[in-house]
Amino acid sequence: MNEEVNDREDLRARTKRLALRILKLYAALPKSTEVQVIGKQVLRSGTSVGAQFREAYRGRSTAEFVSKVGGALQELEETAYWLELLVDGDFVSSERMESLQGEVEELTAILVTCIKNAKTKLK
Repeated sequence: MNEEVNDREDLRARTKRLALRILKLYAALPKSTEVQVIGKQVLRSGTSVGAQFREAYRGRSTAEFVSKVGGALQELEETAYWLELLVDGDFVSSERMESLQGEVEELTAILVTCIKNAKTKLK
């Protein structure tokens, strides 16, 4: 149980750091209209991951936990898409995004595992 609490706190911190990194990325993006539209999308999705993850742990049931973590996972997938567009559109260098995209991929894998584990408890 104590390990689960530590993992939860680590994920709370990681998703908060992700949001802060997304905020800094948005502030540094070029001010052209097309980049700002994508930037606002990544800003919205990337900062909501942590909020959704926190809501998951306030859930009243395992089913609610799975649902909320699923929402966070959807936001991560959307964030990954917008980050790819910024790179593929040559608005931000792939080198500059590598670490951020890696963190999004790692968090995605972790949340998928959280959902699988929780669903196993439901059976």
